[in-house]
Amino acid sequence: MENMVNRNTLALYYNRKRVFITGHTGFKGAWLTLLLKELGAETKGYALPPEYKNGLYDEISGDIKQGESILADIRDKTQLKKEIEIFQPDYVFHLAAQPLVRRSYRIPAETFQVNVAGTANLLESINSLQKKCTVVVITTDKVYENREQHTLYKEEDALGGYDPYSASKACTELVVNSFRNSFFNVGLFDKHQKAIASARAGNVIGGGDWSTDRIIPDIIRSLQSGQDIIVRNPLSVRPWQHVLEPLTGYLLLGGLLNEYREKYSSAFNFGPLPGDHLTVKTLVERAIKSWGSGTWTAASNPDQPHEAGLLQLDITKAQTELKWKPKLNAESSIDWTIDWYKQPGNKKRDFTLQQINTYLAL
Repeated sequence: MENMVNRNTLALYYNRKRVFITGHTGFKGAWLTLLLKELGAETKGYALPPEYKNGLYDEISGDIKQGESILADIRDKTQLKKEIEIFQPDYVFHLAAQPLVRRSYRIPAETFQVNVAGTANLLESINSLQKKCTVVVITTDKVYENREQHTLYKEEDALGGYDPYSASKACTELVVNSFRNSFFNVGLFDKHQKAIASARAGNVIGGGDWSTDRIIPDIIRSLQSGQDIIVRNPLSVRPWQHVLEPLTGYLLLGGLLNEYREKYSSAFNFGPLPGDHLTVKTLVERAIKSWGSGTWTAASNPDQPHEAGLLQLDITKAQTELKWKPKLNAESSIDWTIDWYKQPGNKKRDFTLQQINTYLAL
């Protein structure tokens, strides 16, 4: 099957287009910003200031012109609506979120406010636009009612969520569906000119992530300091994927949705191929091998918050309907990620571009 993720196809959709990105200061948002600029798009970001220093957003700040980065809260509907109306986007990619499971146990109400009400604020603001606009809302693989069985979850499976983060993202999917039915109905497109889809991906790894309670930043901090890597759930299975895999999937979905709204106005999973879901232990050991040194030990805290032990996605829909498929297996994704962190500080931006261009040429 031909893979539609390539420079020519994506540039055809995004070159000289205006793309509004929420969450552009975060890990995935910064990668998406640089990727879109490489494709010739004009971008505008809306997000809180970055939570950590030396992340990818800091590395690419020189690529972001004045007025292209708005540091504000997605819960501020007045400013959000104003910035969208000023920019008049052709596309919107909504990544702004409280993205961490363990943090959601500490701030459950805020997690719901940001992820659910923030999404409603965005879609209400877009509804006011008097032009055609294509919207992709990014949720997560954790939106499904996870029974932790050896099942590949499909887009039509029941939504749920044990922890506040997962539940908030499942609620976000309900918000998307409500707006799609109530305001962005495909049968009334000539009236509203809006098309909306959601994208579900998770356990994304890559360079430039320094978030707390994420496995790759935890690994890198330990390796750099010469300490043991503390692993909370070594036997948990996750759909690991390099950040460029889902991001190019989002872009492909957005481009096709812009042209064929009736066919693509729905949810899509993006993840690794079946059989390429690794345990946390395997990921850690591969990272140590790629780094060249290091040791790990299992966490001993019996009272840590619940996190799913098994999660796997079915990506058949994206493969057949979008002609999208992963280009990197899990081990290559880990190697690409560790290679990024090995780069000197003044080389990370250029190395990110090198990885983008290498990926698009695969």
